[in-house]
Amino acid sequence: MPDPNGPSGEGYEHDSEALALVEETATISKRQVSAGKVVIRTDVETEGRMLRETLAGERVDVERVPMDRVVAVAPAVRTEGDVTIISIFEERLVAERQLVVVEEIRLHRHATTESVEVPVTLRKQRAVVERVDADGNRDAKSKGRRS
Repeated sequence: MPDPNGPSGEGYEHDSEALALVEETATISKRQVSAGKVVIRTDVETEGRMLRETLAGERVDVERVPMDRVVAVAPAVRTEGDVTIISIFEERLVAERQLVVVEEIRLHRHATTESVEVPVTLRKQRAVVERVDADGNRDAKSKGRRS
């Protein structure tokens, strides 16, 4: 009997057997693997410096001027130029009361400047980055590199 599955459909006769066809497939999966670490630390550097600055100030000289002047009202504190005048008074008992200026205090102002030097210590932080491989070895290229 002719095999309908033959090339021409005629002239082939044989027992039918099942032939299994096999096909391979490939899959890809991924997983995380530690390739190394990065160690970051900070170093603090200190540097001593001398700072210079000019300080402005004021010095006051006190001048006492004796007076013995009778007044009706206590004089107010007054300023004449750069001199402040403060009257010191007392009451004296005479046949009547009199307000007598006994003394004036004059404060003379003088501008001053002074240069000072103060030692200070300045601190500066730097980050040091070192790479460490999976075996714990530090990378020679990055050792001591500062960022």
